Amino acid sequence: MELEEIVDQLAALPGTLVLRSGPGDGTPELAWGDVFCYYAPDGVLPTATQPFVTVVTKNYPDDERSRLDRPGAFRVNLAAGRDAFVEQVGHLPRESGLPNDRDPSREDVVIAHPVYGSLGWLAVVNPGPQTAGVVRELLTKAYDLAKGRYERRSGRP
Repeated sequence: MELEEIVDQLAALPGTLVLRSGPGDGTPELAWGDVFCYYAPDGVLPTATQPFVTVVTKNYPDDERSRLDRPGAFRVNLAAGRDAFVEQVGHLPRESGLPNDRDPSREDVVIAHPVYGSLGWLAVVNPGPQTAGVVRELLTKAYDLAKGRYERRSGRP
């Protein structure tokens, strides 16, 4: 899967606000080129909510283990829920960091996010043939959860 294929799938989901950070938009330079996806049916960046998917293209401080400094490397990060997390990695989020967790630099493998796994986030470095179908499903699950949270908080169906 290419980064743009992931962005296109997310952008096609109704109510999704896809933001790609860059110069002049007020985001820190470190985030430039990265993608942040929110459920925002009014098209306005929500306050007090996190994105449901991010796509990062570089290492961040304290998050270098995925080795995103390699040419062409990116990592899709997904908040797809506890059930999806357990299904993909075989343990509860709070058990992330166990010695049997997968190498965060391996490509085309679903892993507990190397920093936010304990919060239930999943990640895939350079999704490919082994994970493309799973990533598509996880993107939809993350979207459905974000939409459901929005609807519960706003009282809107």
